[in-house]
Amino acid sequence: MIVAFSVTPLGVGEEVGEYVADAVRVVRESGLPNRTDAMFTSVEGEWDEVMDVVKRAVAAVEARAPRVSLVLKADVRPGVTDGLTAKVETVERHLSA
Repeated sequence: MIVAFSVTPLGVGEEVGEYVADAVRVVRESGLPNRTDAMFTSVEGEWDEVMDVVKRAVAAVEARAPRVSLVLKADVRPGVTDGLTAKVETVERHLSA
């Protein structure tokens, strides 16, 4: 499964990069395949391990912010691995055709 999620601290002002970095650090230290862009962090793995990473990423932000917003989108597709790379490669292949 691939989960794309965004954790936003609320009540801490406009500069939230350091809080978001706390969440991304949890994801990167998880050892699961992941990718971060300007809007979301995507992480790939089995249901329980991915949801555990999301929960811990939210907790890392929650430890320093009075309120946290979580946006999550999941692609639940049993048996598929390396979806983070394969999905992008498929689009790129169509673009180059």
